[in-house]
Amino acid sequence: MRIPMVGLLLASAIGTSALAADKRPPLPTYTQAYTPTTVDERGIWMEADERERVQRDSRSLIKDPALNAYVRGVLCRTVGEDRCRSVRLYIDEVPAFNAYMTPNGAMVVWTGLLLRVRSEAELGAILGHEFGHFELRHSLKDFKSHRTGTDVMAWASILIRNSANIQYSVVGQMYAFSRDQEREADMTGFQYLARSQYPSSAAADVWEHVMGEADATAIGRRGRAQHKYVVGVFATHPTDLARATYLRAASIEAHDVKPAVVDTHQAAMAKWLPVFLNDQIKLNDFGGSEYLLANLADGTGWSTPLLCARGDLYRERGNPRDLVSAAQFYQEAIGKGDAPPEAYRGLGLALLRGQQVAEGQAALATYLRLKPAATDAALIATLIS
Repeated sequence: MRIPMVGLLLASAIGTSALAADKRPPLPTYTQAYTPTTVDERGIWMEADERERVQRDSRSLIKDPALNAYVRGVLCRTVGEDRCRSVRLYIDEVPAFNAYMTPNGAMVVWTGLLLRVRSEAELGAILGHEFGHFELRHSLKDFKSHRTGTDVMAWASILIRNSANIQYSVVGQMYAFSRDQEREADMTGFQYLARSQYPSSAAADVWEHVMGEADATAIGRRGRAQHKYVVGVFATHPTDLARATYLRAASIEAHDVKPAVVDTHQAAMAKWLPVFLNDQIKLNDFGGSEYLLANLADGTGWSTPLLCARGDLYRERGNPRDLVSAAQFYQEAIGKGDAPPEAYRGLGLALLRGQQVAEGQAALATYLRLKPAATDAALIATLIS
């Protein structure tokens, strides 16, 4: 059969493209299970097992089957079914951006991370990074490095009288290794993402959001922008700016263009969003929380939970202008028709503090009518009477 020239050119192009894809750094060699063999390994495994027992019985553990299934699904779609099959997942109600994986195969995801990522792809970027640490055995290497480093530091403390540079040199070498591990996990996680159904550009997006929130927190506390251009000697991680830069460059180089997929992150978060937002407001971080709310709204619009949380945020700060803004946010939420009774409670308290007594009492009366068995019903009743 004679193949047209166009077909030959197309086949050549496909072959060239496949060859270019093959030039991507390979993933670590996957093994179904790993059994600790050395004294170091057995020791760190025992410690990890004990920590997992404590985690499993923690009162802050979220056991909701649907939320756990969602997070596990994103992990499996990112790193592959074979890799994620043996991972034991724990979702811990902690309002901070973090996840980690222990050397014995337990992954812990904090709810502050789930709140901050805006899509399955962004969540996959972080979970892939943490799985990269696990697959590359970084916990064990880090344990050995710090144990050796401690011995060297003891000698450095003796020699410090002769050369002040020795101690800083040793410390720099110890933490430079840790930065190398972080970058290695970043790029391994990137490779997982690039080979998945998710766009690899999400990895850089995450760190840009993290920088924005950190700067908003610093400015809100009358500080300065925190993201750095140069890593200091004591820094254990690459800077957020460096991460965003090299991950963005890797995404561009990979030409990672994929068809859009149905993203279920917002649906998976719907039940828990008010809970996680309430945890965030309690951190007393006005600048960071305002940035986070705006960032979430940029993806979904100002939904009822986001408006209620914004009302709580401004009411908690409590400046006269804040109380006016808080009342407006609550009213916008109520106007959408799906606001919880707590929106009337927040509105009433904001109006009362703003000296609008009649309007505030009316809002609180509506709250009690909608939720007569509220735990604070007796207290709210005194404000009305």
